[in-house]
Amino acid sequence: MMKKIAGGVTFARGFRAADCAAGIKYRNRTDMAMIACDVPCAAAGVFTTNVVKAAPVRWDMDVVRKKGKAQAVVVNAGIANAATGAEGLRLCRETAEAAGRLLGIAPELVLVGSTGVIGPVIPLDRISDGIAQMVPKLSATPEAGTAASRAIMTTDTVNKEFAVEFELPAADGAGNVTVRLGGMSKGSGMIHPNMSTMLGYVTTDCAIAPALLDKALRTVAADTFNMISVDGDTSTNDTLLVLSSGLAGNAEITEENESYLIFRDALESVCRDLAIRMAGDGEGATRLMEMQVIHADTKENARLLARSVVASSLVKAMVYGKDANCGRILCAMGYAGPFFDPDRVDLFLQGKSETLCFCRDGRVLPFDEEKALAIMSEDAIRFLADMKMGDQEATAWGCDLTYDYVKINGDYRS
Repeated sequence: MMKKIAGGVTFARGFRAADCAAGIKYRNRTDMAMIACDVPCAAAGVFTTNVVKAAPVRWDMDVVRKKGKAQAVVVNAGIANAATGAEGLRLCRETAEAAGRLLGIAPELVLVGSTGVIGPVIPLDRISDGIAQMVPKLSATPEAGTAASRAIMTTDTVNKEFAVEFELPAADGAGNVTVRLGGMSKGSGMIHPNMSTMLGYVTTDCAIAPALLDKALRTVAADTFNMISVDGDTSTNDTLLVLSSGLAGNAEITEENESYLIFRDALESVCRDLAIRMAGDGEGATRLMEMQVIHADTKENARLLARSVVASSLVKAMVYGKDANCGRILCAMGYAGPFFDPDRVDLFLQGKSETLCFCRDGRVLPFDEEKALAIMSEDAIRFLADMKMGDQEATAWGCDLTYDYVKINGDYRS
């Protein structure tokens, strides 16, 4: 049975974290974080599909795909180290070397991450000083994990972390052992599928073969981080990494058996929670929006339809204005790509205690405007579309589009 825990990246055995104020861009706040493990970890990652990939993305892709192992992560906020050419890659290498020297590990085991403004070059001396500050502070306490999750925030208004524990068969065959999995992420703007704009770090002590760790992550990402949208922009720096220390003492997962499914479900639970928190914390957002598509003909079509709705500027503006204009939802589904019969679609608006059907078989129905306004005024609202085509479904998450989004991004560099 899976149990939710108040924790993050330090919850799993072997992992420690630290933060510091390095003055990369911000003043009077922490802006660097480090995660380190006592042992080399199996590592898997998924990255931005943007052709313009930041130097840290290119560095991490090389480490994960060539080595498949990592033991530390160094992250900074404020400057993205993107569009910086050879100098940006050199900074990644020198960051890894500096961390490796102080941690006593090979630089090839150090992953790097950056988030913030595209273009400027990060001062190496500030990165090096930050690493020197953090290594002695590394701690396995929950507070250290929380501090690290706060240090990587940019326009986020809240930090994002989540953890679970579950049981798997012990390596010695004597009953079960408790396995832990926790994560942290940041993201508030430039959020859109494939990958959604973010930095995400997940740690676990589960013993699992690297190939299956990679497969689980890719499977989970498709229905979590790749199903959120704030503004339709896919970043240059999107990175989602999972590190496995293998220290739980479970029988190593080497095939897609019941243990693999339990692990995958736990990973999905953490990633889904982090993704939803990111969608709800969209820049300038006042409410979370969820779009569920049911009875679609294929899983991918269900995903496309749901994502199209949460990515629609008109739908997002409608949610901000608390206007239950279901025509905008139908419109967004209509240009999503998949074929469907609009004369069979039912649409529902769902709140905490009320559900309204405002479209039946493609025709808009009269509905109680006061009830609709009450639902649209809640912190989180949900739309549901019944396609009546098959047995597949998908859910996407987004937020409303507000005046504050323009204000935040109108002077992002200042």
